[in-house]
Amino acid sequence: MAFISDRLARIKPSPTIAMTTRAADLRAQGRDIISLSAGEPDFDTPENVRDAAKAAIDAGHTRYTAVDGTPSLKRAIADKFARENGLDYAPAQITVGTGGKQILYNALMATLDDGDEVIVPAPYWVSYPDMVLLAGGTPVVVECDQASGFRLTPDALEGAITPRTKWLILNSPSNPSGAGYDRAQMAALCDVLLRHPQVWVLADDIYEHLVFDGFAFCTPAQVEPRLKDRVLTMNGVSKSYAMTGWRIGYGAGPEALIKAMAKLQSQSTSNPCSISQYAAEAALTGPQDYITDSRAVFQRRRDLVVAGLNACPGLDCPVPQGAFYVYPSIAGLIGLTSAGGTLIDSDEAFANALLDETGVAVVFGAAFGLSPHFRISYATSDAVLQDAMARIRRFCEGCN
Repeated sequence: MAFISDRLARIKPSPTIAMTTRAADLRAQGRDIISLSAGEPDFDTPENVRDAAKAAIDAGHTRYTAVDGTPSLKRAIADKFARENGLDYAPAQITVGTGGKQILYNALMATLDDGDEVIVPAPYWVSYPDMVLLAGGTPVVVECDQASGFRLTPDALEGAITPRTKWLILNSPSNPSGAGYDRAQMAALCDVLLRHPQVWVLADDIYEHLVFDGFAFCTPAQVEPRLKDRVLTMNGVSKSYAMTGWRIGYGAGPEALIKAMAKLQSQSTSNPCSISQYAAEAALTGPQDYITDSRAVFQRRRDLVVAGLNACPGLDCPVPQGAFYVYPSIAGLIGLTSAGGTLIDSDEAFANALLDETGVAVVFGAAFGLSPHFRISYATSDAVLQDAMARIRRFCEGCN
C-alpha cells in the first residue's frame, strides 16, 4: 500500500512555480535569465503599511487572534466593500485567510461533495481545477478563446450547467489573460445564473484595482443583488498593495458559508499572521494613492509589452483590460523550428525553447487550459521588459 494519499495523484505541481524555479536554477548556474513567469508586483509594500506592521510588533500584537480575522480588520473589509463596491456585509459575513488562495480552498472544501461540478472558464488560474479535485469535485472546463476576448459567454455558461453544478468560478480581471467583464457582460452571465438557483458564484476579484483605459470594474453581487446570497466575493491585499508575502486574503458571503469556512480553518491553519492582519488593516484604511500610482506604471508596461510582442513574427497579442499579464497566441509559429533546432509543436515547446535559447522565462498556455498561448507577467522594470521583448523578437525571427 502506498503511503502517500491517492488524492494527491489527482493534482499536479503548479506550472508557474515550476517555471520560476527552473529560471532560478539556470540563473544560479550563471545564465543571464529574465523571468516573466511570477505573478507578483515588483514594488515595495507601501510605507504606511510597513509602519503599521512594525507598530503592531512593538505593541505586542503577536498572539493568536480570532480564527478568521480580527474584529477591526473585518470592519475595515466591510467598509471597503461598502465604499468601493456598494455591498453591505456584516463582520459575521466576512472571513480572513492566509492569502486569497486559502479563501478559495476553504470555500471549495467546505461545500463540495464527491461528483459536484464546478465551472471553470479557461484560460484559468492554474490552481482552480486542482483545488476542485482535492475537494472531491469535478472541474468543468469551458474554453473561452481569443475570439471571445477570453470571456465566458452566456450561451457557454448555460451549456455547462447541469443538476450537479455547485459553483462557477469567475475571475475578473483574469489571470492569465487580463480580460475583464464590463457591467453588461457581467449582467448577462448573472441572468443565466438567476435561472439556476443551485449554482453559486465564487468571484475572484484579486485584480480589482489593476484595470486600465478607464475600464470600470464590477463584481457579480454588485451587478445583480438577487444573487448576493449565493456569491462568495474573494479579494485580498496581495496585488493591489504589493503584499504577496504578507499572505492576507478575505472573502464575504452568506453567514452560514462563512461559519463553515471558519470551522475548516480552525482545524487547519487557524488564524492568519497577526502582524499581517494589522498591516492589511492599514492598507485598506490608509492612503490609497499607491493604487493609482502603480496602476499608471502597469498600464505603461502593458502597452510596452503588447507593442513589443505584436512586432514579433508569428505572435498575436490582444490588449488586456487589467491585471499585469498578457496572453499572446503563438498560432503563427506552430510547425516551425527554432534557430536552436526545436520543433515548435506546442506552447510548452515554445516556452522551453525560448528559455533555453534566449534566457526568457514565460509560462506555456496549456498550464492555463487554453493553447496555443503563453503568459507573460509584466510586473518588472521597463528596462527588463524592453530587453525581454528584444530577445523574444529575435527568437521568433529565427523560427522557420
